[in-house]
Amino acid sequence: MAEEPEEDEIGTGEETKAERVVSNKLGVVIHFFLSALAVLLLIAAAIAAFDTVVREFPALWQRQDEYTVLQKIIENILLIAIAAEFALLLLFHRMSAAVEVVVFVIARKTVSPSITALDLLLCAAAIAGLIILRHYYLPGKTT
Repeated sequence: MAEEPEEDEIGTGEETKAERVVSNKLGVVIHFFLSALAVLLLIAAAIAAFDTVVREFPALWQRQDEYTVLQKIIENILLIAIAAEFALLLLFHRMSAAVEVVVFVIARKTVSPSITALDLLLCAAAIAGLIILRHYYLPGKTT
Protein backbone atom coordinates (compact mmCIF):
# COMPACT_ATOMS: atom_id res chain seq x y z
CA MET A 1 0.00 0.00 0.00
CA ALA A 2 1.03 3.61 -0.48
CA GLU A 3 2.57 5.42 2.40
CA GLU A 4 0.28 7.86 4.18
CA PRO A 5 1.71 11.41 4.18
CA GLU A 6 2.44 12.90 7.55
CA GLU A 7 -0.05 15.41 8.93
CA ASP A 8 2.48 18.24 8.75
CA GLU A 9 2.96 17.64 5.03
CA ILE A 10 -0.70 17.92 4.04
CA GLY A 11 -1.81 20.48 6.59
CA THR A 12 -4.95 18.64 7.63
CA GLY A 13 -4.12 18.18 11.26
CA GLU A 14 -6.82 18.35 13.88
CA GLU A 15 -7.95 21.75 15.12
CA THR A 16 -6.96 22.87 18.55
CA LYS A 17 -9.69 23.44 21.10
CA ALA A 18 -9.20 27.23 20.88
CA GLU A 19 -9.62 27.12 17.10
CA ARG A 20 -12.84 25.10 17.41
CA VAL A 21 -14.26 27.51 20.00
CA VAL A 22 -13.40 30.58 17.92
CA SER A 23 -14.76 28.92 14.78
CA ASN A 24 -18.02 27.97 16.48
CA LYS A 25 -18.51 31.40 18.07
CA LEU A 26 -17.68 33.19 14.82
CA GLY A 27 -20.07 30.89 12.96
CA VAL A 28 -22.86 31.74 15.39
CA VAL A 29 -22.17 35.48 15.08
CA ILE A 30 -22.18 35.30 11.28
CA HIS A 31 -25.39 33.25 11.26
CA PHE A 32 -27.05 35.73 13.64
CA PHE A 33 -25.91 38.68 11.50
CA LEU A 34 -27.22 37.09 8.28
CA SER A 35 -30.48 36.21 10.03
CA ALA A 36 -30.90 39.81 11.19
CA LEU A 37 -30.23 41.06 7.66
CA ALA A 38 -32.78 38.61 6.29
CA VAL A 39 -35.41 39.78 8.80
CA LEU A 40 -34.74 43.42 7.91
CA LEU A 41 -35.01 42.58 4.23
CA LEU A 42 -38.32 40.79 4.79
CA ILE A 43 -39.66 43.74 6.77
CA ALA A 44 -38.67 46.09 3.94
CA ALA A 45 -40.31 43.74 1.42
CA ALA A 46 -43.51 43.65 3.47
CA ILE A 47 -43.59 47.46 3.68
CA ALA A 48 -42.98 47.68 -0.08
CA ALA A 49 -45.75 45.15 -0.74
CA PHE A 50 -48.19 47.13 1.39
CA ASP A 51 -47.16 50.35 -0.33
CA THR A 52 -47.63 48.78 -3.75
CA VAL A 53 -51.09 47.51 -2.89
CA VAL A 54 -52.20 50.79 -1.31
CA ARG A 55 -50.71 53.24 -3.80
CA GLU A 56 -50.27 51.47 -7.12
CA PHE A 57 -53.30 49.20 -7.48
CA PRO A 58 -55.90 52.01 -7.13
CA ALA A 59 -54.11 53.84 -9.96
CA LEU A 60 -55.29 51.08 -12.33
CA TRP A 61 -58.89 52.29 -11.98
CA GLN A 62 -58.11 55.94 -12.54
CA ARG A 63 -58.00 57.65 -15.93
CA GLN A 64 -54.32 57.15 -16.64
CA ASP A 65 -52.16 55.03 -18.89
CA GLU A 66 -53.03 51.61 -17.49
CA TYR A 67 -50.09 49.99 -19.27
CA THR A 68 -47.55 52.21 -17.49
CA VAL A 69 -49.22 51.67 -14.12
CA LEU A 70 -49.36 47.89 -14.66
CA GLN A 71 -45.73 47.87 -15.71
CA LYS A 72 -44.74 49.71 -12.53
CA ILE A 73 -46.79 47.28 -10.41
CA ILE A 74 -45.10 44.28 -12.03
CA GLU A 75 -41.66 45.84 -11.53
CA ASN A 76 -42.46 46.46 -7.85
CA ILE A 77 -43.79 42.93 -7.34
CA LEU A 78 -40.69 41.42 -8.94
CA LEU A 79 -38.47 43.64 -6.77
CA ILE A 80 -40.34 42.45 -3.68
CA ALA A 81 -39.90 38.84 -4.85
CA ILE A 82 -36.18 39.47 -5.33
CA ALA A 83 -35.92 40.80 -1.78
CA ALA A 84 -37.81 37.81 -0.35
CA GLU A 85 -35.72 35.26 -2.28
CA PHE A 86 -32.53 37.06 -1.29
CA ALA A 87 -33.59 36.87 2.36
CA LEU A 88 -34.16 33.14 1.87
CA LEU A 89 -30.69 32.87 0.36
CA LEU A 90 -29.16 34.66 3.37
CA LEU A 91 -30.89 32.30 5.78
CA PHE A 92 -30.44 28.91 4.13
CA HIS A 93 -27.55 29.29 1.64
CA ARG A 94 -29.27 27.06 -0.90
CA MET A 95 -28.12 27.06 -4.51
CA SER A 96 -31.74 26.84 -5.68
CA ALA A 97 -32.50 30.11 -3.87
CA ALA A 98 -29.56 31.76 -5.65
CA VAL A 99 -30.88 30.54 -8.99
CA GLU A 100 -34.36 31.86 -8.17
CA VAL A 101 -32.94 35.28 -7.25
CA VAL A 102 -31.20 35.45 -10.63
CA VAL A 103 -34.39 34.33 -12.42
CA PHE A 104 -36.37 37.12 -10.74
CA VAL A 105 -33.67 39.69 -11.58
CA ILE A 106 -33.72 38.65 -15.23
CA ALA A 107 -37.54 38.63 -15.26
CA ARG A 108 -37.59 42.16 -13.86
CA LYS A 109 -35.19 43.24 -16.60
CA THR A 110 -37.58 41.93 -19.27
CA VAL A 111 -40.38 44.19 -18.01
CA SER A 112 -38.40 47.34 -18.77
CA PRO A 113 -39.83 49.32 -21.71
CA SER A 114 -36.36 50.20 -22.97
CA ILE A 115 -35.39 46.56 -23.58
CA THR A 116 -34.34 45.62 -27.11
CA ALA A 117 -35.40 42.49 -28.95
CA LEU A 118 -31.93 40.99 -28.54
CA ASP A 119 -32.01 41.69 -24.79
CA LEU A 120 -35.42 40.05 -24.55
CA LEU A 121 -34.18 36.99 -26.45
CA LEU A 122 -31.10 36.72 -24.24
CA CYS A 123 -33.20 37.11 -21.08
CA ALA A 124 -35.59 34.38 -22.23
CA ALA A 125 -32.67 32.06 -23.04
CA ALA A 126 -31.07 32.79 -19.66
CA ILE A 127 -34.30 32.07 -17.78
CA ALA A 128 -34.79 28.85 -19.73
CA GLY A 129 -31.19 27.83 -18.98
CA LEU A 130 -31.58 28.58 -15.28
CA ILE A 131 -34.83 26.62 -15.07
CA ILE A 132 -33.16 23.65 -16.77
CA LEU A 133 -30.18 23.99 -14.43
CA ARG A 134 -32.43 24.08 -11.39
CA HIS A 135 -34.57 21.16 -12.53
CA TYR A 136 -31.85 18.76 -13.67
CA TYR A 137 -28.71 19.68 -11.76
CA LEU A 138 -29.69 21.00 -8.35
CA PRO A 139 -30.50 18.48 -5.63
CA GLY A 140 -33.77 18.38 -3.77
CA LYS A 141 -37.35 18.95 -4.75
CA THR A 142 -37.86 21.64 -7.38
CA THR A 143 -41.64 21.61 -7.59
